[in-house]
Amino acid sequence: MTADEIKEDPTSFPSPPEVAITPASPSIPPWYFEGGFRRVKPYHYTYNTYCKERWRNKTIYDIYANEFRDRPQEYYRNAVLTGMISVNGVPTNSLDQVIRNGDIVTHTLHRHEPPVTDKPVTVVCETDDMIVINKPAGMPVHPAGRYHYNSVVEIMRFERGGWNPMPCNRLDRLTSGLMFIAKTKESSKSMMLQLQTRTIKKEYVAMVKGKFPEGDVVVEQPILAISPKLGLNRVRANGKHAKTLFRRMSYNPAKDYSVVQCLPFTGRTHQIRVHLQFLGHPIANDPIYCNRKVFGPNLGIGGEGDDEDIITRLSRMGKDEVAEAIAYHDELVADYEKRKAERMSGETCAVCNTPLYTDPGAHELGIYLHAKKYNCVEGRWSYETPLPDWALPKEGDIVSEVPLLETLDLPLVNKKEDEQEDVKTSLDGNADGDDVKPDEKVVEVPKEITEQELEYLRIGGDEEEEEKEKATAAE
Repeated sequence: MTADEIKEDPTSFPSPPEVAITPASPSIPPWYFEGGFRRVKPYHYTYNTYCKERWRNKTIYDIYANEFRDRPQEYYRNAVLTGMISVNGVPTNSLDQVIRNGDIVTHTLHRHEPPVTDKPVTVVCETDDMIVINKPAGMPVHPAGRYHYNSVVEIMRFERGGWNPMPCNRLDRLTSGLMFIAKTKESSKSMMLQLQTRTIKKEYVAMVKGKFPEGDVVVEQPILAISPKLGLNRVRANGKHAKTLFRRMSYNPAKDYSVVQCLPFTGRTHQIRVHLQFLGHPIANDPIYCNRKVFGPNLGIGGEGDDEDIITRLSRMGKDEVAEAIAYHDELVADYEKRKAERMSGETCAVCNTPLYTDPGAHELGIYLHAKKYNCVEGRWSYETPLPDWALPKEGDIVSEVPLLETLDLPLVNKKEDEQEDVKTSLDGNADGDDVKPDEKVVEVPKEITEQELEYLRIGGDEEEEEKEKATAAE
């Protein structure tokens, strides 16, 4: 069937090609463990991706050339011209083919998954409806970008005999901590509604550069996605409303770092990381927001720095330069580990001619940001993970007292009716309404979440999106 025939009769859309994937046996684990990593041998895989809103009315080549970094642009050009990429089951063969709403883009390629930590996905609590887990740092939640088998969803699916995990909240790949994995659609919808109505308090901990001030520090600065391709977000006046409360837990004068309690009111992409950078206290080993080569000596404090210049420098990280945070220059990371980092090796795959990457260094398997605790404000449940090693009190620390999450009177706010949440990240971010005073609590029953929205969240909505945190770039 030709593209013209499809346009004349939209109901005759052909089904997208079946997923071609190797290894094919579901009973054989695809992983092997070596050198502290969980690894997967290269394999063929077919991506089927529905047109994203930002793709609408763009050409197929523009989409691949501007949004995907895993392969050189020439690869995507050839893939379009040779029919390796198809739209609604029909090979494109044209760089100028325009993508419309509802189109299915299909691409089969030889996939090279990056290794992830060999640490297991541990269970904090399990009920008949829900599994609460502690996600290891450096492991993505959903199959996305260069990751498929090396994701929380696929690992849990295999370990439990083909069961379909349904993540209810999302964490950046580099972030560790608490996650809710629903066993049924009903429990998934129930948890997402709680997240959407802000009836859950969330507590994170982070290790940041410098002496963080004592007392409550509230950042209420809007966040804008500067480069979706690189996963770069910044404080900008035309961004989405975001609000975070910070409290210092401890400070180590000898190494000049602080451990900070982070309480996000909203759920924007990289919200905690961006707000900490704005304050001048970026997460100490953040390869983006604590990177001198990208942001300069002041590390983007107060939102300073030209966005285009930052994008140019950031695009080199992980390609011909190692993405290293300022903290890598002190004793937090040994010299040996500093020399190990994921970058292009100069070699190519004998099967697909794709440039190959080296293994990531230990410091690239996560950042000092951990989702510590989720607490239902109605008192029905509370789940907490142990503090990671880097957040535990050390000799010489100046320890501050911080209130327990249950005792904090965090205002609950409902988002504006005309504001659409960034569903790619989560449904747990809500903007303050103009008519809501800071000390008021407003909890309204949200609109019903549709099956399509639920499925979109479960699969992450970005099955083939370039992995946005590959040493340079994340629920």
